[in-house]
Amino acid sequence: MTTTNDQLIAWVDDIARLTRPAKVHWCDGSEAERDQLIAQMLASGELLELNQDTHPNCYLHRSDPTDVARVEHLTYVCTADPADVGPNNHWMAPDEAHQQMDALFDGCMEGRTLYVIPYCMGPIDSPYARSGVQITDSPYVVVNMGLMTRMGRKALARIERGERFVRGLHSVGELDPERRFIMHFPEALTIKSYGSGYGGNALLGKKCHALRIASWQARDEGWLAEHMLIVGVESPEGETHYLACAFPSACGKTNLAMLLPPASHAGWKIWTVGDDIAWLHVDDSGQLRAINPEAGYFGVVPGTNPKTNRNAYDMIRHDAIFTNVAVTEDNQPWWEDKGEGTPALDWQGRPWSPGNGKAAHPNSRFTVSAQQNPAWSPRAEDPRGVPISAIVFGGRRRELAPLVYEAQDWQHGVLVGAGMASETTAAATAKVGVVRRDPMAMKPFCGYNFADYWAHWLQIGERTTTPPKVFHVNWFRQDEDGRYLWPGFGENLRVLRWIIARCAGRIDARDTAIGRLPHPTDLDIAGLDLSAETLESLLAVDTAGWREELGQIGDYLDEFGDRVPDALHEVRARILSRLD
Repeated sequence: MTTTNDQLIAWVDDIARLTRPAKVHWCDGSEAERDQLIAQMLASGELLELNQDTHPNCYLHRSDPTDVARVEHLTYVCTADPADVGPNNHWMAPDEAHQQMDALFDGCMEGRTLYVIPYCMGPIDSPYARSGVQITDSPYVVVNMGLMTRMGRKALARIERGERFVRGLHSVGELDPERRFIMHFPEALTIKSYGSGYGGNALLGKKCHALRIASWQARDEGWLAEHMLIVGVESPEGETHYLACAFPSACGKTNLAMLLPPASHAGWKIWTVGDDIAWLHVDDSGQLRAINPEAGYFGVVPGTNPKTNRNAYDMIRHDAIFTNVAVTEDNQPWWEDKGEGTPALDWQGRPWSPGNGKAAHPNSRFTVSAQQNPAWSPRAEDPRGVPISAIVFGGRRRELAPLVYEAQDWQHGVLVGAGMASETTAAATAKVGVVRRDPMAMKPFCGYNFADYWAHWLQIGERTTTPPKVFHVNWFRQDEDGRYLWPGFGENLRVLRWIIARCAGRIDARDTAIGRLPHPTDLDIAGLDLSAETLESLLAVDTAGWREELGQIGDYLDEFGDRVPDALHEVRARILSRLD
């Protein structure tokens, strides 16, 4: 396979001259190509075959022990003006970054194959989708990009029709942590990544393109690229509402995207449109619509079991690639909290026994096609996207944030998103309860100045005929003894039902200084072991605590200087006034 696009041909030729590969392969995305690459990696030891009786077509990849996670401290956004990048990103001048990266790429593919991967982020025929081409020397990346994107001939056809495309250059290099960088050049729609084979650093269609570059592109073109799941909630009567939800790490994002309705909710259905990224556009009628730019899941596997996420557990039992999990004696994949089996070898292939620490790496992953999810929504391939009824933000707060509240208007909703925060747990740091701001769950992923990003959010609201309602949820309220007040998991559907009823205008709400909260009688808790006192605690508004919170949010906004929209300061002042 080759192309008629002169710009693409010239770019590939330039990179080949720089990296000097043994050969160049244009990826067509076919099943035959995937089978050949898997056979090649099995022969080289880059992939290991798992138990084909219990996990057909499943394979294990063990990455270098120094290459197991995103390298945010080595991730840069390179623009002419550093102020455009903001304090939420690391900045480097484009000329300096290109010079540094090209020195690393010089001759790095000698003896290797250079793979050219044309891909499409979003349904292949959608006007909301965007194209990219990644060059890599990693067959592992090629096979994963085949699962995560619409990759191959159809994507190349979009580019050949003249569509602009993001250019991504990647090499695993020597896997030297001292020679590992990711550079983003949003003004040129270009990414350069060197020295890592880990997914978030090497699968450039994911966070690099779909969020960092796309957020900049979205600002220029008038849409939003967000770190959000997209979930459809269908009632027994057949009415479906779609929610776009943003959660920081460890706040239940994947579990909500694939939620299983509890037994008490017969007839309710959950449809997964996306588990991680949403691209939101305002259509010609002023309706906010969303597509999932990805075609697969690259998920954290520890903690996945039939209770926490039955859909995820079932879908990775076949045709999946596991990275850095442990294996059992009979070569089945194993991870902490799987609920069955015993590890024999840890994630590095070393014999494991109790007392040796975790058998699977805490950031071990699975890659799988989204269509294997039993709750996969066919609307995920709808070129028009799905209409969004509500935006939902969430965080992990032990005491402050109620179970759910609704923003007073779109401007207040943007402030709620801008002030999003979670408290650290003992598993994450040595300190418990430290509040970390993560606006819209985009702190590691927004490709430009947060102040400009919030201004863009405000403008999107102005362009919609009726902006979606904005909500905040918190599944993690605790009592004085550290016990969770809300059962969570499938029971979170009860909160989603209240959100949908508010969007449909079917119920009233209790107006408070921080937003609108449920009347206790409007939140269905039938069958739950939840006392009236506990429900009251879940819906309580701590006036003094919120005054302190609003002060901290103000301090955080001030870090971004006079570029912060006045509207956010005005909303914050209004809430403080109501609290007083």
